[in-house]
Amino acid sequence: MMNSPHLLKIERDLRALSLEELEWLLELMTIQVQERKQISNKFTNVKYMKEQLAEMASDLEIQAEIVSINNEFGVTEMDGLEKL
Repeated sequence: MMNSPHLLKIERDLRALSLEELEWLLELMTIQVQERKQISNKFTNVKYMKEQLAEMASDLEIQAEIVSINNEFGVTEMDGLEKL
């Protein structure tokens, strides 16, 4: 349990609130915690995806497959269509 002076003050202040005020505050806090978790998860997912892409980029089998795909479609790139 965290016992910082700030949290101890909040705890004392909470005791002065009515039940309705406590319920309202609890609902507000629940919403804020859920929002922060979602944001945290988004950053974690982005970090994970970047790590996965970096691993894929250094994978020799994937590099060989990309070369094969580029070779396969290289012929169609010479069909007279200009790059946009």
